[in-house]
Amino acid sequence: MSATGRGAPAQSAAGRGTQSAAGRDAQSATGRGTQSVTADREIVISRVIDAQRELVFQAFTEVRHLSRWWGPEGFTTTTRSFEFRVGGVWDFVLHGPDGTDYQEWISWTEIAPPERIALLHGESRDDPDAFESVLTFAPDGAATRIEMRTVFPTKELRDEAVEKYHAVEGGRQTLNNLAAYVTEIVRKGAEG
Repeated sequence: MSATGRGAPAQSAAGRGTQSAAGRDAQSATGRGTQSVTADREIVISRVIDAQRELVFQAFTEVRHLSRWWGPEGFTTTTRSFEFRVGGVWDFVLHGPDGTDYQEWISWTEIAPPERIALLHGESRDDPDAFESVLTFAPDGAATRIEMRTVFPTKELRDEAVEKYHAVEGGRQTLNNLAAYVTEIVRKGAEG
């Protein structure tokens, strides 16, 4: 299973509730009450980030941005290749704080700036346990609500990601890292 199944970025918690533009995590559950046919295979998390949608979206488009915030707290990335386009691939290693390296592979399946990104994420191109994620970026006043919806091939893989690899908390931490990174860009821009 990919490191994302161990709590890295594309993992999420089923997000519900509202959130102010103050940028706190949305109240989350793990799929209960979702009407989707994939509800038992999904993890969803959302967060409001105090920045314009175009800037939040841009943080996903270049490896120089992603390498600054991608992953849960204490994780870093080393990129082997990166091409942000439909059909393009991000091949990288996610380094855990305990020194464990996780081979990661993402292929972008849809890019609709600045509203939506869809991707396939696994350990490699032929990973039978690869999962699909859709990220949506919606205006929320002057802020942006980002939602990460991940659908696993099976309920068992989803449950393993949540229970064994703490995917919900990893997803929250990843979005917190994104928010901190984007907030710093806004702050530096305001300082001129």
